[in-house]
Amino acid sequence: MMGIIAGKNEEKGFGFITPEGMADEKANNVFFHSTSLEGVTFAELQVGEKVEFEKQDSDKGPRAVGVKRAS
Repeated sequence: MMGIIAGKNEEKGFGFITPEGMADEKANNVFFHSTSLEGVTFAELQVGEKVEFEKQDSDKGPRAVGVKRAS
């Protein structure tokens, strides 16, 4: 999937991705953790940056894994 970094918490190392085509639907944002990044560090990612990711279901709702900068 493709999406945009919607926000991140620098202290706790997590953030949210808005999947492509859902910019007006905040409820559809997908959680990601810094440990799910590939080829980029948490500090390098910027809010508004386009990323690729896989969406997985978890007991707390959907989460993004394999998050990397869009090519």
